[in-house]
Amino acid sequence: MKLPDRKGMNAMTSTQASDTGVGTGALTEMYRRMRLIRQFEDRASRLYRTNEIPGFLHLSTGQEASAVGACWPLDERDVVTSTHRGHGHCIAKGLDVTGMFAELMGRASGTCRGRGGSMHIADPRRGIFGANGIVAAGLPIATGAGTAAQLRGRGGVVVAFFGDGAVAQGMFHEAVNLAAVWRLPVIFCCENNHYAEFSAASDQHRATLADRARGYGVDFAHVDGNDVVAVAETVTELVRDLREGAGPVLLEAETYRWHGHYEGDPERYREPAELAEWKARDPLVRLASRLDADLVARIDDEVGTVIESAVEEARAAAEPAPETLHHYVGVPREPVPEPPEPDGEIFRTMDAVREALEHELSTDEDVFVAGIDVGAGGNVFGLTRGLAERFPGRVRDTPISESAIVGAGVGAAMAGLRPVVELMYFDFLGVCLDQLMNQAAKLRFMTGGAVRLPLVVRTQFGAGKSSGSQHSQSLEALLAHIPGLTVVMPSTPADTYGLLRAAIRDPNPVVFVENRLLYGKKGPRPAPGHLVPLGRAAVRRPGTDVTLVSYSKLVHDCLAVAEEVAAEGISTEVIDLRTIAPLDRETVLRSLAKTNRLVVAHQAVEEFGVGAELAAVAAHEGFWHLDAPVIRVGAASTPAPYAPSLERAWLPDQARIAAAVRQSVLT
Repeated sequence: MKLPDRKGMNAMTSTQASDTGVGTGALTEMYRRMRLIRQFEDRASRLYRTNEIPGFLHLSTGQEASAVGACWPLDERDVVTSTHRGHGHCIAKGLDVTGMFAELMGRASGTCRGRGGSMHIADPRRGIFGANGIVAAGLPIATGAGTAAQLRGRGGVVVAFFGDGAVAQGMFHEAVNLAAVWRLPVIFCCENNHYAEFSAASDQHRATLADRARGYGVDFAHVDGNDVVAVAETVTELVRDLREGAGPVLLEAETYRWHGHYEGDPERYREPAELAEWKARDPLVRLASRLDADLVARIDDEVGTVIESAVEEARAAAEPAPETLHHYVGVPREPVPEPPEPDGEIFRTMDAVREALEHELSTDEDVFVAGIDVGAGGNVFGLTRGLAERFPGRVRDTPISESAIVGAGVGAAMAGLRPVVELMYFDFLGVCLDQLMNQAAKLRFMTGGAVRLPLVVRTQFGAGKSSGSQHSQSLEALLAHIPGLTVVMPSTPADTYGLLRAAIRDPNPVVFVENRLLYGKKGPRPAPGHLVPLGRAAVRRPGTDVTLVSYSKLVHDCLAVAEEVAAEGISTEVIDLRTIAPLDRETVLRSLAKTNRLVVAHQAVEEFGVGAELAAVAAHEGFWHLDAPVIRVGAASTPAPYAPSLERAWLPDQARIAAAVRQSVLT
């Protein structure tokens, strides 16, 4: 069957799908894959009832045809993203069921080494970027995989599976819109099973997917999701067009889940007659009717044997050893020596950012930069000006869609690129926190080490200029509390250059936080090869009486304070953390052993911050060195005020830091 021209695809419906004379061999393989999914789900359901599967379980029984049909034309170039109901997608893309059963049982031999479970099962090495416990979270990731496919130019495509409930999520809107703007090779495949958890789709939406497609300016296709041949025909044509350069498409595959939202769901929200009606349209029975009955029986028996063997092997597998708890949180870093002090011509922090990006874009084709106005506009502060012209296609403007921006970075990193995405203000972290907290930080762990996330999220902050409560926050402690994230906050132009280059080269997700009030700060330019090790603090001024720890802009206030109190006979050792997470405890403790006193200063709110963590470290690991209580200096426990008089009272300043140093020494 030849589909209509893509210009007219918004009018396409499943009534246009027909028997294309697919050979018996193809029909047989389609049936085998669907039977494998059906048997897997049935066996998983029984294992759950006998407590052999410990976690949540969401089954796709009844939806086999949409999974097998959509994955039918895919090959090793291609990627799928999935949902919490993702077993069928994984099997249809070729994942081994033995490893999947072991994963569901929490075994060390599981697909994800027992770290993911049902909702997070994935194997990025096979192009399976993951089931996802967060509704719609896979869609921004799919745009990143699509970006990688587009930049590589090898014809790769992405199929992003989602349910009808995900359409209500902002991430759906952001992802489809970004894919449309960048014209990415992505099929957004909605498996419309008519229920979002316990709610009927008709109660959740007032616009159809076809209406939404027109709004986004993308093509739309509808197919009977219980007819595997129709789905395969439709997706085969879409994939062909995408490989030839077509833009994204919304595909609605209408189907039905036989089980509840989760195993154990009492299902009070739907009538038995409705379920019976859909079971009468069983996709396996429909396809089996086109095959020889003896052949179908043989396949059923063969699949049954495969499933039972897989279950027994998974049962016999060992659980992950407790001593492996910390495995796969991050990729071990290659050691980087501390570089020599820079002695080049004077340049600014803003120059350091641009030159670091330019250096990495020039030397590594896998690096690309994306964010709001980073291309044509050259960044709100002019930091990326000219880079889009020099590196066409690799410095990209995005819509104002923080979740899509960071999610695209996650997906591109999973696909092997080294994205640097920009979050315009640190305060906007809350808009896209899921993609950092639940995706970037956890995907290596949840896949059992099967993926690296070489992602940099650049952002900036800077109180002191009446930017108000939503543009002044220092939120590093929030991110430092999330295992898997590295958080960097440089204070000098040379460190900004060396740390940003190190972050881009790092195999782990890094949030790189600049202070906008330091963009004009001047210092000596380092050599082009200058790299600063992540996770290592720097002693900015040696001293013997008190250790003063800080980072970012406040380091310069601390150095001024050290100079001031030196006139009073107080010798202050100033430590610049540079990296907040992982925290360089050793350098701080080594200094504490020498000075016996500790003061920590930061612009963030004082309570529950980096100062609190260092105080705990000092009390636990450096207790016998302490001759005085640890003192913290931070912002007051209020939102950032607007009025200059209130902002001055809110922020820590040199006078407060100096008072804390004197108090520590005199105690």
